Amino acid sequence: MGRQVIKKLVLILSILGICAYFAFPLDKRINLGLDLKGGMHLLLKVDTGHLDDEQRRDAADRAVEIIRNRIDEFGVREPSIQRQGEDEIVIQLPGVTDRERALDIIGKTAMLEFKLVSSDIEKLKQAQEGVIPEGFELKYIEKEDSEPVLLEKKAVLTGDALVNASVKFDQSEFNEAIVALNFNPEGAKEFAKLTAENVGKRLAIVLDGKVQSAPRIREAIPSGEAIISGRFAIDEAQDLALILRVGALPAPMHIEEERTIGPLLGEDSINRGIKALIIGGVSVCSFMMIYYLLAGVICNLALALNLLMILGGLGILPVLFPGVSATLTLPGIAGIVLSLGMAVDANVLIYERIREEINTGKNLTAAIANGYGKAFSAILDTNITTLIAAFLLFQFGTGSIRGFAVTLTIGLISSLFTSIVVTRTIFEMLISLKLLKNRLPMLRLFKETKLDFISKRRIFYALSTIIIISGLFLYFNKGKDAFGIDFAGGQLQEYSFRTAPQVDEVRSVLKQIGLAEGSIQQFKEDPRIILIRTTEDKNTFLTNKLKQTFPDQEIQTLRVERVGPVAGKYLQTKALKALIWAMIGILIYVAFRFKHVNFAVAGVVALLHDVFIALGFLLFTGRQIDLLIVTAFLTIAGYSINDTIVIYDRVRENTRNFRRLGLRELINLSVNQTLGRTVLTTFATLLVVVAIFFYGGEVLSNFAFTLIVGFISGIYSTIYIASPLVLLLSRKHTK
Repeated sequence: MGRQVIKKLVLILSILGICAYFAFPLDKRINLGLDLKGGMHLLLKVDTGHLDDEQRRDAADRAVEIIRNRIDEFGVREPSIQRQGEDEIVIQLPGVTDRERALDIIGKTAMLEFKLVSSDIEKLKQAQEGVIPEGFELKYIEKEDSEPVLLEKKAVLTGDALVNASVKFDQSEFNEAIVALNFNPEGAKEFAKLTAENVGKRLAIVLDGKVQSAPRIREAIPSGEAIISGRFAIDEAQDLALILRVGALPAPMHIEEERTIGPLLGEDSINRGIKALIIGGVSVCSFMMIYYLLAGVICNLALALNLLMILGGLGILPVLFPGVSATLTLPGIAGIVLSLGMAVDANVLIYERIREEINTGKNLTAAIANGYGKAFSAILDTNITTLIAAFLLFQFGTGSIRGFAVTLTIGLISSLFTSIVVTRTIFEMLISLKLLKNRLPMLRLFKETKLDFISKRRIFYALSTIIIISGLFLYFNKGKDAFGIDFAGGQLQEYSFRTAPQVDEVRSVLKQIGLAEGSIQQFKEDPRIILIRTTEDKNTFLTNKLKQTFPDQEIQTLRVERVGPVAGKYLQTKALKALIWAMIGILIYVAFRFKHVNFAVAGVVALLHDVFIALGFLLFTGRQIDLLIVTAFLTIAGYSINDTIVIYDRVRENTRNFRRLGLRELINLSVNQTLGRTVLTTFATLLVVVAIFFYGGEVLSNFAFTLIVGFISGIYSTIYIASPLVLLLSRKHTK
């Protein structure tokens, strides 16, 4: 073998060795996202409206510290608590599925106050009738059959003097759990004085504005100890003691966004994601091996190495960027599957170029060298445009959407290396060892065509216009119903039943708890699963009521998602920004690469066309727009421009080779020359997207459906929209 080939082999083996080191063992190097192993994702907003400027400045930081201490004592493994913006906190709790308990611990302000209870019965009656005396407030004791009590507004003691809170048991026959409080020396003095001066009166213990108990002071308590009783369950008492020990939050918290994934759904998502990956990968590899024979085998080897490099890239992320964890999400698995499908794109382009060179009479060595050389610019351009979309997905995406952007980015970079460097080195090595001589057999389904695509442009302009206008009409007609909870706000609950329930019976449960407007969806592929969308959070009542109504069904909560209106508007704005900036980025890059704005404008119009076509079919089939769908739109935008760029690249090349041809003839010639490659690459990518659609589970079903429509539309728009538009814009420019 030549010295250059040996150098390339050393480089390839070194990179693969590094990737293997950082990829394995997988369970140590790569974390699973919450959507795969279960857990909670929360976006909290700190309500600082009642604080002064000085308190407002550090309220979020103090809240982060207090929440972190609470979660640490709660015992969550590897939690993530981060401040976002001025007054938001993002929390991720892997493995936590006891939703109500976690929300109670995290969100309870824990403002503890001691207030004296008025013994004046007449004043209490007046308060109950709506006339509350000045300086008092009417409250009801929690868990004491809502006994009304009239409290003095001003607290005589607060939780600031508290140093410890622990769980104990009273001496009654019921042995009920209570929370014992211990004050610091100054607080103990105040408490002793308070109890000595008010013997015989009742003292209310108020937590976050709710009266927990109101015992009567029988004697002075000099020890600085008090108890909170209230018929607590043991875990309730433990949680209350925990948050009192850690301290009160500086301000109330509002949940803007919540996503809770149960362990059953997480396990199912892993199985389905891996199944989609295997079926998609086997489909693509089989196609390449059958169609391209030996070259297909080399491509398949490159795809296997590509997968290794993606896993290694995820594993090396924490080393390159300290603080960043290598987390694999369900959309991340979809990104791996999709990047493998798109990696075939470069190999097909190279092989078709090699075929052309062989057909001109060149020997195999020259044909391979020229094939790689001529395909390089198109491969580079197509990958960069898709990387622009992936970068903007990461920039404007949240949570698992960023996981998709990361795996797609790593996959694109590794596919560039494997398709340009690895496969070429293998060919050169086989030629050097004389294992490959003057023949490189391949099948051929598409012969050279001489179709006049430009002449049919008006028919397809009209067809596209009708579909797009119909889709937009449906979009505006649906209004908020076109959006999922990510953008419209609301709550989603998904339950698993032992046997398929009757939807009418589930609907009657919703009516009983005041959720008659809620929508119910039962999945055809698994009718045991019920998806319920509501406008308000009544998850606890709903879950308990379902279990009461269906006692033999073994109901399990698969997931709960809640997005407030503010968060929904914020996510909608970010998604729109991502789409707009993706279009601008691709427009600028294409205009720069092809030295003419006409090519860029026509290309962006074509990818917008594909996004609108996908949107129309999405709405025609009753699907909703959510964050994953926006991810699909951006993926379509990045991928759709690929075929267009390949044609542009061929037009640029033919302009040099056929100087006497006009632009119309050049475009028709270029489209005919690349037609086979356009169909083959889209078909190969569709193999993996179809695998995601059928085997990736209902979470990824709409995502895959959108990609299928967008990729098919991409072939159509490349031929009948982008190419004729270049001609139209060029004529107008000339005039």
